[in-house]
Amino acid sequence: MKKLGVWVMAFPVVLFLIVAVTFFPGSALSVSCEDSCSDRSESERLSCLQEVRQACEAKLAETTSKKTTLQSAVNYLNSQIALTQSKINQTIYQIEQLEKEIELLTAKIAILDTSLEETTQVLLKRIAATYKQVKLQPLFLLVSSDGFSDFINRYKYLRAAQTNDRKIMFELEQERATLDQQKILKEEKQEEVLGLKTDLIGQKGKLAEQQAGKKKVLEETKNDEKRYQDLLARARAEFEAIQNVLAGGGTETEVGNVSEGQTIARMISGASCNSNGPHLHFTAVKGNSVENPFNYLKSVDHENCSGSSCGSTDGDSFSPSGDWNWPVDTPVKFSQGYGETWAVRNTWVGSIYRFHNGLDIYNSSLTVKSTKAGKLFRGSYVGASGCTLRYVKVDHSDSDIDTYYLHVDYL
Repeated sequence: MKKLGVWVMAFPVVLFLIVAVTFFPGSALSVSCEDSCSDRSESERLSCLQEVRQACEAKLAETTSKKTTLQSAVNYLNSQIALTQSKINQTIYQIEQLEKEIELLTAKIAILDTSLEETTQVLLKRIAATYKQVKLQPLFLLVSSDGFSDFINRYKYLRAAQTNDRKIMFELEQERATLDQQKILKEEKQEEVLGLKTDLIGQKGKLAEQQAGKKKVLEETKNDEKRYQDLLARARAEFEAIQNVLAGGGTETEVGNVSEGQTIARMISGASCNSNGPHLHFTAVKGNSVENPFNYLKSVDHENCSGSSCGSTDGDSFSPSGDWNWPVDTPVKFSQGYGETWAVRNTWVGSIYRFHNGLDIYNSSLTVKSTKAGKLFRGSYVGASGCTLRYVKVDHSDSDIDTYYLHVDYL
């Protein structure tokens, strides 16, 4: 009796589980962000891939604001990579399904085309034969008939055959229209495949970029939390200082007039409290707006080191289109571009700022030159942490543009 009582109490729970699994199978087959859906049936796979993508998007959103430690930053990068991989898996599946549909349409079109052609030829011969018989009517039918009743029957049969032939021809034309629609549908699906393949190339490129970004973070931090925090602190101090300098918060002293190409400072030779190593942060400001320096600088020999490695194809675009000389000697070593850069998308700096307002450049001579003639100022900004950023500024004499040269030692 005791056992029976237990079963009676448990029965509703068991019944609920059976109903849940039967009528809500998706809940029993929950997916994770890392699920490839390869074990699902063909009918379940697309919905599974969509669920995986949603899971990855949710995971990325959860980790976006939690990049205060190295592990949380790596978790964020892993979430980015997993989301991109889920998009790739979904795109590949869509391409595979479309290619199967195209294959079926190709076979269907071939069968329809052959069948229509053969049937049309047969009908054309029948219509031609019927037409000859009609031309001989009614005298021929009357003479060749076994009496008036036979004549009437043969005449009715001939007319019925003509009507039937016309009906079949009409149906054939409808089928031909269907065939044309199938051909159009095939072309549309082929265009869709081409578009998806283009998307796939972009997605795979993004995945490679994200994987390279994670690798670079681990290499530069040496998987060490203290080093990561030091890099974050420097990036934060640099961002704070540059924003305040451009907003007029720096302390500046006028030096005098300088000519175009004149040496005005030297890059700091090593790391500092707001820089990981020697480089020049070069910014152009027109009025109150930061400008893209590439709009003013001319094309020069350079080495692009703004991506996962020097010379890699995933770096920022190097696209000067102006006539200014560069503030450093050539060839220019280019380590970060303007705007949403590779570093912003793939490294720790993305947790400090989302837009890079200048160019990070370098040449081993460390010489810094004025890009245009104007009035030179020496400036500095002391951040909340006590870190000082030194810079020089040139107020151009031929325009309302100011150029800023940051991370320098004065001459």
